[in-house]
Amino acid sequence: MAALTPLQEALELILSEATVLAEAESCVLKDAAGRVLAQDIISQHAVPGDDNSAMDGYAVRAAESGQALQVSQRIAAGSAGTELAAGTAARIFTGAPVPPGADAVVMQENCLLEDGLLTLQKPVVVGENIRPRGQDIAVGSTVLSAGRRLQPEDLGVLASIGVAEVPVRSRLKVAVLSTGDELVEPGQQAALKTGQIFNSNRYTLQGLLNNLGCEVLDFGLVVDTPQATADVLSRAAAAADCVISTGGVSVGEEDHVKSQVEKLGALNLWKLQVKPGKPLAFGRVAQTAFFGLPGNPAAVFVTFALLVRPWLQRCQGATPTEPLRLPALADFTVGRAGSRLEFLRSRVQVRDGKLVASLHPNQSSGVLSSVSWANALAVIPPHTTIEPGDSLEVLLLDQLIR
Repeated sequence: MAALTPLQEALELILSEATVLAEAESCVLKDAAGRVLAQDIISQHAVPGDDNSAMDGYAVRAAESGQALQVSQRIAAGSAGTELAAGTAARIFTGAPVPPGADAVVMQENCLLEDGLLTLQKPVVVGENIRPRGQDIAVGSTVLSAGRRLQPEDLGVLASIGVAEVPVRSRLKVAVLSTGDELVEPGQQAALKTGQIFNSNRYTLQGLLNNLGCEVLDFGLVVDTPQATADVLSRAAAAADCVISTGGVSVGEEDHVKSQVEKLGALNLWKLQVKPGKPLAFGRVAQTAFFGLPGNPAAVFVTFALLVRPWLQRCQGATPTEPLRLPALADFTVGRAGSRLEFLRSRVQVRDGKLVASLHPNQSSGVLSSVSWANALAVIPPHTTIEPGDSLEVLLLDQLIR
């Protein structure tokens, strides 16, 4: 029996086969969320563009703060003032440029205006309540680096420096197919027959790939025969940058994916020292990368998050990001030590200032509702038992899906 491959060894092997496949293209800013930057963004503008007021008040010379000042001008956001004359102050509003000659802004609550003369109620410090030019972004600075997956807040930053179109990587084309004569598509028939199940993996993968900005090519359900499997694999490989199948990579007589991949290309990895997710395959069909994920839906989620996602990130030109491993306390028992690295669907919450992990009561790899219930995976090393109060590490699910 072939030895099971440890997770880290499998990840290193998979990433060694990953190269940037996505071409650079231009994308309008409003559509750029989730896309991967193809080059560094260097700012041509300072933000803010002028020294401006951080609040409503009066622009003054700090050295004149002990004397009554004549209000000589009014400056609203979007307008510009003139040189501040000696012995005067300028009424100014939040975001308005500070007039030349002024070196402080006094908030209006600390000012008294009587008979046209302004008296300051508190001492004034040079630079008080002024946001200097370039405080946020300086001209020539690198605002965002190539390889970053753009988040909504990044679009706002790019807009603030006048960027209307962004150089991004094109979307990877990922072919998805499902194997198993027991599978039925939702809505395809009124009721399931004995032995049938609805195809949930197709929709889990669609959502995960959408989160990563991939273009999904859906090759549907594959009939459980060697020829049908070979035909679909060949067509999918010709159309996509990557092929992902679910099911058919175990050792049953009706599991044809593994054997057909070996005939059409090569299989570099099979069987992980991971639970759930032992029957995972990685290789190529012709020259196209291939991932054969398990058929059980919770195992599909775990293996995609831990192994497929980093490969896709690198091929998109993004830097693969390792999920944070956070320390937590167990409120559960694992009484029997396993031989594989386990990822248990868990829910973490703060109790008495500490992060505590609870387990879903059913950890079967066929129970997808456990993933929907969970917000984390509790990491249990091989040959380890757990008692309530023991320390362990957890991976947050929201870091594993984007």
